[in-house]
Amino acid sequence: MKKTFFLSLIAIVMLGVSALSAQAQMGMKDNKMGMKTGNPMVGGAPMYKNKDIVDNAVNSQDHTTLVAAVKAAGLVSTLKGKGPFTVFAPSNSAFDKLPSGTVEMLLKPENKDMLTKVLTYHVVAGKLDSKAIAKAIKKGHGTAMLKTVSGGTLKAMMQGSSLVLTDEKGGTSMVTIANVYQSNGVIHSVDTVLMPGM
Repeated sequence: MKKTFFLSLIAIVMLGVSALSAQAQMGMKDNKMGMKTGNPMVGGAPMYKNKDIVDNAVNSQDHTTLVAAVKAAGLVSTLKGKGPFTVFAPSNSAFDKLPSGTVEMLLKPENKDMLTKVLTYHVVAGKLDSKAIAKAIKKGHGTAMLKTVSGGTLKAMMQGSSLVLTDEKGGTSMVTIANVYQSNGVIHSVDTVLMPGM
C-alpha cells in the first residue's frame, strides 16, 4: 500500500514537473516569436515591440479612426520608417469629442494638408517614454516643451500621477496608456485630439 502511494506520488510530481517544463518551453518559444511583449494591451490587441507603429496600431480596435486618418494623410510609410518616433495616439473616443463632422471634413482629399498637420502634431522625433518625459518635466521645473514633427509645440506636465499635454490652442489631453514600445519608437494613447495653432 505504501509502495503504491509512493509510486502514485512520484507519478504526480513527474507530471507536474513535465507540465511546468512544457509551459516554460512554450513561454521561451513565445518570447522568440515576439508573443510575450511586456507591453500593455491596447484596443483589445497585444502590442509587439518587434513591430512598427503602423503594424501595431492597425490591430487596436480603439484606434481605427487614427489609422484611417494616417492612411488618408499618406503617412503610413513615414510611420513605418526607422524613426524613432514618439506618437501621442488619440483613441476613437478622442476623435468622437471633436465637433460633429470634423473627422469627415479632415478625411476629404482636399484637406490632406490640414489632416497631415494635425496628425504630425501628435508626433515627436525620438523615443520618449514616460520616464524620459517625466525627467524633462522635472528639468523644466514642472513643464516640458516638446517640439512636434509638424513644427509645433506641446506642453507636457504632471497632474497628480497623470501625464497631461496642452496643445497650442490651450486644449488638454491626458495619456491613458503609456509606454507602448515599438520597433521604431513608442506610443502613448491619449484621450483628446491635440490641435496645432494652424
